[in-house]
Amino acid sequence: MSSGTEFGYKKGKEQKVEQKNHWTMKWTGTKLLILFIMLMTSNGIAQNKEYITHEVNGETPVIDGKINDAAWKQLEWMNDFVQVEPYEGREPSQDTRFKMLHSNDFLYIAIRAYDTNPDSIVKRLSRRDNLEGDQVGVQIDSYNDNRTAFSFFVSAAGVKTDWVVSDDGMNEDYNWDPIWYVDTSIDSLGWTAEMKIPFTQLRFSKKGDPQWGFQIQRTIYRKDEEVMWKLIPKDASGWVSEFGEIKGMNDIKPQKEKSITPYAVTKLERFNEIESNPFKSAGNSKNFDAGLNGKFGVTNNLTLDMAINPDFGQVEADPSQVNLTAYETYFEEKRPFFIEGQSIMDFRLMQLGDFMQDNLFYSRRIGQSPSYNPQTGQKEYSSVPDNTDILGALKLTGKTKDGWSVGVMESMTSREKAKISDGSNTRFETVEPLSNYFLGRLQKDFNGGKSMLGGIFTATNRKIEADHLNFMHDQAYTGGLNFKHYWSDRTYQFSFRGIASHVRGSQQAITRTQRSSAHYYQRPDVDHLSLDSTRNSLSGHGGSMMFLKMGKGHFNYGVFFNWKSPGLELNDMGYQREADQISQLAFAQYRRWEPFMIFRNLRLSVNQWRIWDYSGTHLFTGGNISMNMQFKNYWELGFGINGSSSTRSKTALRGGPFLKEPGSLRYWAQIESDQRKKLKFSVGSNQSWEAHNSSHRTSLFTDITYIPHNTLNISLSPSLSFQENKLQYVSTKSYNTQKRYIMANIDRATLGMSLRMNFSLTPDLSLQYWGQPFIASGKYSEFKRITNPTAENYNDRFHTFTDDQITQQNGHFSIDENRDGATDYAFGAPDFNVLQFKSNLVARWEYIPGSTVYLVWSQNRNGFQPIGNFNLQNDLNDLFGIYPENVFLVKFTYRLGL
Repeated sequence: MSSGTEFGYKKGKEQKVEQKNHWTMKWTGTKLLILFIMLMTSNGIAQNKEYITHEVNGETPVIDGKINDAAWKQLEWMNDFVQVEPYEGREPSQDTRFKMLHSNDFLYIAIRAYDTNPDSIVKRLSRRDNLEGDQVGVQIDSYNDNRTAFSFFVSAAGVKTDWVVSDDGMNEDYNWDPIWYVDTSIDSLGWTAEMKIPFTQLRFSKKGDPQWGFQIQRTIYRKDEEVMWKLIPKDASGWVSEFGEIKGMNDIKPQKEKSITPYAVTKLERFNEIESNPFKSAGNSKNFDAGLNGKFGVTNNLTLDMAINPDFGQVEADPSQVNLTAYETYFEEKRPFFIEGQSIMDFRLMQLGDFMQDNLFYSRRIGQSPSYNPQTGQKEYSSVPDNTDILGALKLTGKTKDGWSVGVMESMTSREKAKISDGSNTRFETVEPLSNYFLGRLQKDFNGGKSMLGGIFTATNRKIEADHLNFMHDQAYTGGLNFKHYWSDRTYQFSFRGIASHVRGSQQAITRTQRSSAHYYQRPDVDHLSLDSTRNSLSGHGGSMMFLKMGKGHFNYGVFFNWKSPGLELNDMGYQREADQISQLAFAQYRRWEPFMIFRNLRLSVNQWRIWDYSGTHLFTGGNISMNMQFKNYWELGFGINGSSSTRSKTALRGGPFLKEPGSLRYWAQIESDQRKKLKFSVGSNQSWEAHNSSHRTSLFTDITYIPHNTLNISLSPSLSFQENKLQYVSTKSYNTQKRYIMANIDRATLGMSLRMNFSLTPDLSLQYWGQPFIASGKYSEFKRITNPTAENYNDRFHTFTDDQITQQNGHFSIDENRDGATDYAFGAPDFNVLQFKSNLVARWEYIPGSTVYLVWSQNRNGFQPIGNFNLQNDLNDLFGIYPENVFLVKFTYRLGL
């Protein structure tokens, strides 16, 4: 589905021009004035389409995909579809028709997708929410707010996908999994789909006669053709706001969903037996657990989701990576409870581009790995929980009849303890305190959804009872306000976001926050910051302003302004890489969506940005130009060039002074084959260079997918990268009351390879496998210390240790800086080989809608060697020589409608 930024409208333009000329020739004087008033007041009607549905008279349709029930025979087919891809506004190559009915509880939709060559209909089984092949679907704006739509799509093979569209097409949440019913059938005329959508899955109020936004779409896969009932042009500024309407449901009443879904899971873990380790001596462990999920309609428009002891054992593991930066690694959320309704909870400081990671809500904080690593004595071993248990969670989401979007979440995580033992004596140590997380979000629509005003508040409270946990905040609060306004048929928009934060804790906690990589208050060469070790709190603020032109024509453009004060701290419940930053961004884009010459479509983008710190010091300037195109043979090509000036890095020396890093140039390119084929692939590469030959990186990646049968999908995604960097941070040491910032050359190699196999027996019974071997190495050499970090001459910024200054012994480097024969400081050898293998095999059967059985086998292999040399054969042999950790689990859920 294309987002709202790719569409606009022109429906009815030609008809209105013809009508106006007709009346101009025949009417004069007062009649012309009457005509003018009629044209002005009927403009919206001329551009809209509507369908009137009728109540079922007699028996309701049986959902079998046949569309031969008596109820359907009472209605005429509605066609009037129009092509949007590849040629906007043309007649479709195949006819499409639909009918609609409703009862007190359900909306029924029948779609007839005619096809003059039924043998060419692409019917591929796949996982839910991952459709391949011919498909049809409906989108319903039951809020009638011109911004939100509930989407129900199905493939010719009967595979469902569903999602929620918000912000008039700017956001799509595919993790929404409502309960609805559909079946399909292929015959000599083409194929059919028959849907039954419970009104409990739609949010609406009984306020007058319901008039819902409505859209039906069809994809003819072999032609890569998309048709719509209500044409939404590709340069429209919105998506939901351009829908047609369904009427005639005056007799329906809103319904509240009430259901609980208990679960039970049994798990067996097997690992390498270690006799000296009391937690590994048995070589296995067993566990049984149970919990409950619930969904309740509080009002017609608001839904309460609850979870007691939620289990995420069937969730796929995070991909492997090695992080040598100062920043925390960001991981995507994969747990169902948190990803449903995520768009309402989301509050990003920036809403577009590469600067949008800062967010007041990062759900991975809830249930994260324990923050404290316990200290063990001689011959002691520890058993630390992998994650913090979530005792319970509540989430209230929805939208009221008055246009208020509501999101409230409350979650409690348990106090976690590590078990420490030497085999004879056992003790416990708290590694994570009892914690509470709260989020409240409100937003109000005005002027038919063209203006929005909202706010957010988050609170994190921890009950810290152990002194060794005083490094954590006991209180952390953030808040924000947002405003957005569209004008000129939503072509232009202005938005503003302002945020603030306040954290409290011990002096140790606030000092640690000031010294963290997001702040670095201790930097010695800045005047606007100073580390205060006596503080018990820290406050900050930030914000962004954005002006965009999106839609209505081939050109789009925008400008952004963003700021974050030095004290802004979001990382208790949100995600933030850096504070102390002011940035400006501008972009321009040209699009051609109608096929021309050898192209099916084309897009050219230019971006520019500048960043300063709060003292006004210019940190760097950058920009890029990129082009993406699809050819008429359905192959795609994309490429681009990024460039940046020399950079004053705040983080390269990990709390030290600015380091001037050379300017860089990067290019990337990717080619993709026809994605309709059973064998399809993409191949790409990117390279980057820094001036003075200080850094060079080459990456190669590909993705190959083969569909040998409509039930089986196999994809392989290998990637390989090599990097040389002459200024990689190693350590900070003290020498004669001064700091020594140690850097080195590093030669890095990284190999990753993901294998996915999906075997679907039916739309509700599937077997999925994911496996990823990962190898990363880093070899350090030419160790050096920083001498003049911002010198104009690159070679004056550091001194490389000579052979008589550095010696290596027993895994350590000793530095004799003054050459007096005595060691002045030392650091460990940083060379590494990281070896990992992660895999998940999941059999999933949704035996009735909303109730599922999972059989899961997960395997992990983890290894580390202080070598640094990359040797594929040796590394693979070593990787698969590591004793695996295996987890086998069975999970059973059963949905009970109340």
